[in-house]
Amino acid sequence: MDKYQQFKSILDNSRSIVFFTGAGVSTASNIPDFRSANGLYNEKGGLYRPEEIISHSFFMENTKEFFEFYFSKMVYQNAKPNLAHRFIAELEKKNSNVWVVTQNIDNLHQEAGSKHIIELHGSVFRNYCMNCGQFYDLEKTLKVGGDVPKCPRCGGIIKPDVVLYEEQLNENDIKMAIGLISQAETMVVIGTSLIVYPAASFVRYFNGKNLIIINKEKTNYDNYANLSFNEDIISVINKISSLQNNK
Repeated sequence: MDKYQQFKSILDNSRSIVFFTGAGVSTASNIPDFRSANGLYNEKGGLYRPEEIISHSFFMENTKEFFEFYFSKMVYQNAKPNLAHRFIAELEKKNSNVWVVTQNIDNLHQEAGSKHIIELHGSVFRNYCMNCGQFYDLEKTLKVGGDVPKCPRCGGIIKPDVVLYEEQLNENDIKMAIGLISQAETMVVIGTSLIVYPAASFVRYFNGKNLIIINKEKTNYDNYANLSFNEDIISVINKISSLQNNK
């Protein structure tokens, strides 16, 4: 039995599965990741490094420049779910104990049909006024216009409901994610380098039978995994799907 067949067998026979996903799961939807050769952090030019721009302090001190970068580099309103998102959503339909814990902010898991999702870093599709707390979806936020979106009700700055550097993850999301991971029989890590903390540390809470990692580059956890695939995510899913279609 090769490792693709092993992967299929694990998915077919696991009572509970947690998918832990990062930016690499969305690159096939034409959303760039962060740390690969063509990733956001390796883009040249500009006065500031991307890591600096998407920080809380930069947002507060250089709000106009933050939004210029944010809307041009981090918001992909027309992106569509790819095979990996759809594959996970289909598994959830067959097994009600399938969850997604994602670092992504692109809403593609939801669009694919997944219902059991924890968004550790928030979503570009949710925004709120820092003054009055009024929530705005992405479409309304974009319609506000201007260099810095302002609340029509009170004039406060509308901030994306995403976790920037220097900000804390939501405590309830952390507790729920760790609880699901610690109790899952299988954990599948997809498209994340597992070097961004605290989210990367969540793998340490996994106590189940099967740890599977799919990421183009090797991760520090590959040696602990039952199966690791250092290749294109869509290629792996295609092979698994082919095996399932040929049962």
